[in-house]
Amino acid sequence: MRDAVLADLYQLHPEAKTKIKNAAGYAVFSNVGINLAIASFAGGHGLISQHGIFQDTETFMKMASAGLGFGLGIKDFRAVFVFTDANKLAQFIDQGWDFSGQVDAAAKSDDKGAALAGAHTVMPGVEVYQITKNGLALQATLQGTKYWKDKKLN
Repeated sequence: MRDAVLADLYQLHPEAKTKIKNAAGYAVFSNVGINLAIASFAGGHGLISQHGIFQDTETFMKMASAGLGFGLGIKDFRAVFVFTDANKLAQFIDQGWDFSGQVDAAAKSDDKGAALAGAHTVMPGVEVYQITKNGLALQATLQGTKYWKDKKLN
């Protein structure tokens, strides 16, 4: 999953390859989200690669999201976090994070359609790229997303 997502990212945003190479580490997540009128839910899994002096270390993660707002649709998407700040990366691995607020528009099936995308700085030292694989969604929600270590795989 990681290699395919990174290949897609580098095709859409070639500058991301240099950012990831020079970063403290990165995370790749595969997610599926659904919006039903006033509620939204998402779930997924991912992998963090933390660049080390002699070798990289990997940590398996999970994610879940729920929110309230107006929306309708289902979306299969990928998220790539680029950590330029090693402390933010360590905090993400050890404590997970919660995010809120999302506005999204996507209509995509295989290679057809489009979705709003690009790098977004979520806090100093952390950028997120989102890639929509398939789905149709329109939403404006207040949403909480939690990331945590996968205890079964670590």
